[in-house]
Amino acid sequence: MAADALTQTAAERDDVALTVETQGSSNNESVSQATIDAADAVIFATDVGVRDRERFAGKPVIESGVKRAINEPGTMLDEAIAAARNPHAHKVSGTATRADAEEEGKSLGWGKRIQQAIMTGVSYMVPFVAAGGLLLALGFLFGGADMANGWQALSTDFSLGNLPGHDVTVDGELMHFERSGFLLYLGAVLFAIGQAAMGFIVAALSGYIAYALAGRPGIAPGFAGGAIAVTLGAGFIGGLVTGLLAGFVALWIGNWKVPRWLGSLMPVVIIPLLTSLVVGLAMYLLLGAPLAAIMDGLQNWLSSMSGSSAVLLGIILGLMMCFDLGGPVNKAAYLFATAGLSTGDESSMQIMAAVMASGMVAPIALSLATFIRKSLFTPAEQENGKSAWLLGLSFVSEGAIPFAAADPFRVIPSMMAGGAVTGAVSMALSVGSRAPHGGVFVLFAIDPFWGYLVAIAAGVVVSTAAVLAMKQFWPNKAVEEAAQNVAA
Repeated sequence: MAADALTQTAAERDDVALTVETQGSSNNESVSQATIDAADAVIFATDVGVRDRERFAGKPVIESGVKRAINEPGTMLDEAIAAARNPHAHKVSGTATRADAEEEGKSLGWGKRIQQAIMTGVSYMVPFVAAGGLLLALGFLFGGADMANGWQALSTDFSLGNLPGHDVTVDGELMHFERSGFLLYLGAVLFAIGQAAMGFIVAALSGYIAYALAGRPGIAPGFAGGAIAVTLGAGFIGGLVTGLLAGFVALWIGNWKVPRWLGSLMPVVIIPLLTSLVVGLAMYLLLGAPLAAIMDGLQNWLSSMSGSSAVLLGIILGLMMCFDLGGPVNKAAYLFATAGLSTGDESSMQIMAAVMASGMVAPIALSLATFIRKSLFTPAEQENGKSAWLLGLSFVSEGAIPFAAADPFRVIPSMMAGGAVTGAVSMALSVGSRAPHGGVFVLFAIDPFWGYLVAIAAGVVVSTAAVLAMKQFWPNKAVEEAAQNVAA
């Protein structure tokens, strides 16, 4: 969406030619080095780290978050033109091992750098969660709910030529399963694959947080720290800590002044070795036990939730999911939900359902609002509304960002109201989801599915009514100007 905003604005101007490279999770196509060499300036519009930043070395650079690029594309283009004409403008570093650290540090504060690092870690972690969680859900679909009690034996002791029956010996104990044969075996295999993928989520979170702070030398110690966090029971909180610790230690060691003969060994041997040693010792000797105690307390609190406390948590999660629609607060709620999903705990699955349902509300509600009262929205918003409903049904909260960026004071509070209602209803009805993503397309993994649909419908009605009321009784000047231009 940031790329679209910049591209559309550049197309309306005669003084700038823009080439875009996206670095999202799909449809990535890198621009050629020749195009980069011919460029006068570079714009980095991202909430996470820029991959292969050294390719842009020596170019004047303008940096911002995604929302500013959506809100002020013309201003950013003007700043890029000014930077291209200024010989003293901030330029991209050409030092590959320190580019993401030293140069970004000159223009970004430590708070912003830490935020970007965590967002990078979450971004790289999400595919593990989505793939692993959906495979777990498919395992339950084919193998039945009780398959999880013996999935290891079912997936390793049997084969296509030796399918299990209803009664299987697991760890020396005879267990009875509702299903048998191919479906039980397939369910166990899918569940095993999902467990393998889910086993990487904390390590991936930690490793890519470290990568965002220190570049490639931070990956190995970050992954090692995340694995240690899992071993010690520190969970995702431990992964956050080890990722930041590994990143800062690797960054510090990378700034050491060393002889040239040792310099080539620093990023591939010295930095990973020393950083892994520091992180490992810190976890085993100092941090592991306190972080594990925090995780145990969190799990115990979640397990004890019932009644009004569960509804209150649902309200909070719903507000978070709709506050920035894919930003840091939204991702924090999603990370909190996915962290306990692999345990199979009932309360964790209820939290996952509340988070996913709340995250679907905003795009669906805004799409419905543009259909009901088209005149209250700009032509661009009306166009976005045609596809936002599908993004909402798929649990892509970012489908609401163009609306929120263009009119935050009317849209965001309205969406938060609906998200809070959805979270509360979902928790009140004890809806649980074994899948971390997929929206309505994973209803087979949601129980009761009717409660899930009721929660979403309630939130959509509230958000739609609220945003229409806000725009009706507090008119948007941009809409009025667009209407006048059409009339003229």
